[in-house]
Amino acid sequence: MSKTLGIGVLGCGNISAAYMRLAPLFRGIEMRACADMNPAAAKARAEEFNLRADTVEGMLAADDIDIVVNLTVPAAHFAVSRQILDAGKHVYSEKPFVLTLEEGQQLAATAREKGLRVGSAPDTFMGGAHQLARHLVDTGRLGKISSGTCFVQSPGMEMWHPNPDFFFQPGGGPILDLGPYYISNLVQLLGPVARVTAMSSSAQSERTITSAPRYGEKIPVETPTTIHAILQFHSGAQVTYCASWDVWQHGHAPMELYGTDGTLHVPDPNFFGGEVRMTAKAAFTSAGVAWDHPFARANEGTNANYRAAGLADMALAITQGRPHRCGAEFALHVVDVMTAILRAGDTGQVLELSTSCTRPDPLSPADAQELLA
Repeated sequence: MSKTLGIGVLGCGNISAAYMRLAPLFRGIEMRACADMNPAAAKARAEEFNLRADTVEGMLAADDIDIVVNLTVPAAHFAVSRQILDAGKHVYSEKPFVLTLEEGQQLAATAREKGLRVGSAPDTFMGGAHQLARHLVDTGRLGKISSGTCFVQSPGMEMWHPNPDFFFQPGGGPILDLGPYYISNLVQLLGPVARVTAMSSSAQSERTITSAPRYGEKIPVETPTTIHAILQFHSGAQVTYCASWDVWQHGHAPMELYGTDGTLHVPDPNFFGGEVRMTAKAAFTSAGVAWDHPFARANEGTNANYRAAGLADMALAITQGRPHRCGAEFALHVVDVMTAILRAGDTGQVLELSTSCTRPDPLSPADAQELLA
């Protein structure tokens, strides 16, 4: 029987409820406490999910907390994760892991020195749909993958988020906010990226909030909101990646990979499930694989949502002494790709990546079942 690790959540905003609601699906972890700079927010979440409301200092000193989940705003991820490591706790960060390569390298070095683990969302690439895509790639069903496309485009976040300011500040934007889902999935499918180039722009200098409670308030746009990038992978594949918050509607698929023996249609990597389709040369075919993956099963209406799978995998990996899938090296490479895209968008240059990583281990249906309580 694996040891159960105690989990504390630091940051009690919108996303915290998903972690607290879904953590009981998994074995090896137990939500025990939450904290926030706003004590009322921590108290409300604690009452909602029967947790202990704590101070930040109290949580970091608590003997029953082994891993702290960092759900603060992206600009605070580095400082807060470093504080967690300095307190002797493992840290699992919401995406993006950090905002600069140097910050990520510092955290990785600190974790190594202290014998601690660092993990980072997203874990959606562990979903049943994306692991089926991984299986098809790994078994050669597509032949050699030469290229692909990714599109994540919408009008923006100010229409639904109560406090959307940070989305349009440095550290936000569609690359750092949504890019982790797409780039993590590409790297787990194709391996590390070698070089990137990009062009970027913003359609508006300010946005008008149309959600409650700040309806009608204007906020400045301080980061690019449309980026068209090309990623070249060490495998030789070239992928066009378009991310925008300046598009009302489009007809592009979220992700497609083009191989010598067929095309793979991959569903939105923002989600765990979805339909995986494959074209074998000229003729459409089903994937042709028996694939009853636990993380493809709908558990919230018609949606498969297994957020906290990466956290549970990290906890189990700690007790088993193996690498975890949402590891620091992987997350750091994704940050390197994203920040290089943003730099290339400013300069128009082709930029070589300074990091690499190994692909996370695939998560088979049996592996996923092992994570479930």
